[in-house]
Order: sequence, then C-alpha cells, then structure tokens
Amino acid sequence: MTIVAVIPAFNEESRVASALRDALLYVDFAVVVDDCSKDNTAMIAKESGAIVLQHVMNRGQGAALQTGTLFALDKLNADIIVHFDADGQMRGEDIPEIIQPIINNTADIVLGSRFLQNNQSSIPLSRKIILKLGTFFTLCISGIKLSDTHCGFRALSRDAARKIVITRDRMAHASEILDLIKVHRLRFKECNVKIRYSDETLAKGQSAWGAFTIVKDMLKSKFLDV
Repeated sequence: MTIVAVIPAFNEESRVASALRDALLYVDFAVVVDDCSKDNTAMIAKESGAIVLQHVMNRGQGAALQTGTLFALDKLNADIIVHFDADGQMRGEDIPEIIQPIINNTADIVLGSRFLQNNQSSIPLSRKIILKLGTFFTLCISGIKLSDTHCGFRALSRDAARKIVITRDRMAHASEILDLIKVHRLRFKECNVKIRYSDETLAKGQSAWGAFTIVKDMLKSKFLDV
C-alpha cells in the first residue's frame, strides 16, 4: 500500500521540517501544500523531503487539503491518505494506528479524537468547551455522533478520498467532511490521538469567533444552498 501524508502549511518555516521528519517515518510520501506563505515554508519543506505544491493565493486549509489529496490520488496513486499538520502538534507515531482500520477494511475513514482514553488533560479548558459545542452541533446538523469533530488528524481510503470532495476552502471543511461521510454512507471509526499544544500553536488555532464562522458557513450551506 502507498501511504501519503497531505500537509497544508501557511507560514510554518520554523516547524515544518520537524513535522516532516516525524511523518516521513511512517508514510511513503509527504505532500506539503504551501498556501501562499510569506516565509520560507516551501523551500524548507522541499529540503526536508516533501513534494511541495504552492497556491498562488491564500485559500485556506480546506482548499490546501483538496489540492494535496487530488495530487496524491492522481500522481502518487495513494491507497491511503493521511491529513497531517505542519505545526508539530500531531505525532507521527499515531499514524500506524489511525490507518490500521483502513488496512483491515473495517473503515473507509478514520477520525482522530482528542477525547478518547486519557488525552484531555493537555487540552486547554477554552478549547475543550469549543470542541464539545462542536460535537453537539455536528450531531444536530449531520446526525453523526463523535467524541471530537474538529481534529484535523484523519486517514482516508482511496475510495473515500475520491468521494469526499472538499468545497469549503477554510476551516468549515472539517464539518463538510462529516456531512459527506453521511451522504456517501462511508464507514468511519474514531482513533485515539494525542495533540501537542504550545502557546504558539494555540495562538493560531481555533477561537470562539472562528468556531462561530464555521457554524455560520455550514448553516448557510445546509439550509440556503450557497
């Protein structure tokens, strides 16, 4: 099987090399999609062993994931695609576990969760509240019950990656993926993952206003078809 990590990146020159060293221990290829960074992210990613694709304008994480996924499917003939972050929050050692249900043909998509087992102590309280509200929103809108709805660490089979076409360029893509799981009746499982937080990554992460924007975008898409 060919395992490809798709890694969206925006202004991650200080962290992308470490993230790639970690991921490349467990995958065959890493595709970094540089989302019009203003720093040396693309150059450092290439020097660190990644295949680098570049957006000519900043489009957002959802768009970067879709760009990387299409390349992985069409050019690298990927059997499994792993969504992985460029900022060092995710651990490469979790990749074997997150892809195993796909290898065993017991799931089409595996969703990382920060709320399984005893991972929660490292999650800041404000982030926990936002994430828990997200699980309730997802249950109401998508009808999918999960412990963690906005963890970007996930693995997709080739078939699932073909069916899950991301049209929400920015952070609402995470909710869109869950909608598409239900639409296409894909088999899914959650997998325990541990996310490493730092002051730097928390500062650029999900805020209450960002969560509100996601909810607004998804409600518009669901009920107004825009």
